[in-house]
Amino acid sequence: MSRPSGIDDTSNVAPPYAGVDLFLSDRPLREAVAANGAGAPASMAALSAFGRHWGSAEMAQQAREANRNAPALKNDIVEFDPAYHHFMRESMSAGLHAMTWQGDGSAAPPPAEVARAARFYMVAQVENGHMCPVTMTRASIAALASAPSLLARIMPKISSHSYDPRVLPWEQKTSITIGMGMTERQGGTDVRANVTRAVRTSEAYALDGHKWFMSAPMSDAFLVLAHAPGGLTCFFMPRLRPDGGINGLRFRALKDKLGNRSNASSEVEFEDAQAWAVGGEGEGIRTILRMVQMTRLDCSISSAGIMRMALAQAIHNARYRSVFQKKLIDQPMMRAVLADMALEAEGAVAVVMRLCRAFDHASDMAESARARLLTPAVKYWVCKTAPALVYEAMECLGGNGYVEDSVLPRLYREAPVNAIWEGSGNVMALDVLRAFRRDDGRSVVEMLAREARDVAGTTAASGIFDILDDPRTEGRARIAVERLAHLAAAAALAAANPEVAEIFARNRLGLMRGATYGAVLMGENDVARLLERAMPPLF
Repeated sequence: MSRPSGIDDTSNVAPPYAGVDLFLSDRPLREAVAANGAGAPASMAALSAFGRHWGSAEMAQQAREANRNAPALKNDIVEFDPAYHHFMRESMSAGLHAMTWQGDGSAAPPPAEVARAARFYMVAQVENGHMCPVTMTRASIAALASAPSLLARIMPKISSHSYDPRVLPWEQKTSITIGMGMTERQGGTDVRANVTRAVRTSEAYALDGHKWFMSAPMSDAFLVLAHAPGGLTCFFMPRLRPDGGINGLRFRALKDKLGNRSNASSEVEFEDAQAWAVGGEGEGIRTILRMVQMTRLDCSISSAGIMRMALAQAIHNARYRSVFQKKLIDQPMMRAVLADMALEAEGAVAVVMRLCRAFDHASDMAESARARLLTPAVKYWVCKTAPALVYEAMECLGGNGYVEDSVLPRLYREAPVNAIWEGSGNVMALDVLRAFRRDDGRSVVEMLAREARDVAGTTAASGIFDILDDPRTEGRARIAVERLAHLAAAAALAAANPEVAEIFARNRLGLMRGATYGAVLMGENDVARLLERAMPPLF
């Protein structure tokens, strides 16, 4: 049936948001990178080239394919769509799994963390699922440092920038990825309740038990927790034995997840699985937390990237879409909504990049203390903020944002995983309380207050101390952690752009604000400034 004459399919519809330089089009990202040590011209040029590649229409199409065709488990082998392998090759060739480490497993010099985070943030805007094995591989080196001889054998495989998906023993491959397994059915977050057992053998240990949720089951090896005679211990468990046989791992099912659909997550049982201790017996939690600290950082980076893409999609639509004879971008209430979202995204990228700088300078005691206190606080705020912001962006597009032709449904499904993975909100708040009381957290908060003083005033930290200093107020910890993250964001913005920092401090630490985006008392000058900074390119 032919269309009636005179109907224009492109009338009042935004063109596809593709063919974008994800770096040059993102002024807050550029400023955050420069403020945290990665602003050299060569570095910025490389980031722009990366942003152009990942912002291409081809990468957007590959992301749709990778998430449309979910992995399938067949005879203990997970089969992926070719688009998934495409993204693994791209990310590993860029070194996102290894660029923060040197060949011997020591930390790469600054600004390696910031430079990687900027790339990770851009990748998150396109396809998140494949980043699970990428981030776990990167973070595993922190735990494997407890087993120097093992690390020396593994590091050449991890530092390779190739991608080798072949099903072979890890020793025979050109490169490897490493996953992790901590969660068990009966314990969840409480890993001390794990029932997996490890028995010493002549060569290593034999593990029997299960993991209820083990992501990236096609990794070449896994770091897992099990009870050895000396207590809960971290183990390195290859997926295959040296002869090519399966190493006692039986994948029972793949999880049918809300989002993160391009990536496989599995239930697994261990039966006489061979593994090697990483660190001493009884030191498992301390060892694995070195890895978890880094995966939590990546959760925050990823969520900040998701927020940026959702915001860009909303503004892009508003610039082209007319309602009631006026462009959406010119409607006062829509402008307030978009500006409030832009402010949240500004704070997120600024605080995440500043946190990466703390990781870059971990040998400095003050920066190390900052990383310990703020990693769970920033993860709490940024990762819990992302789903609400993506939903608001979806509503900005109306029905067009609710259908799969838009990227927003995928972003919306993807956003919650970072808040849940590696410790949900309450766990993060408890970790902030512990870090504050154990690691001289007061000095970190006082330092943040000094850094933000010019934009936030002299009383910004008082409410935080009122709660964190009181051991009886665990039930009120969430408000203190959120305020701590807002203070850290204001301090980070003060170094990157003082004008925006002042707007952020006023609207997140000062003025009355509603529970939804746009429910703010923000002047038109501030709205215009934020929207101008957030604007993606005009097509």
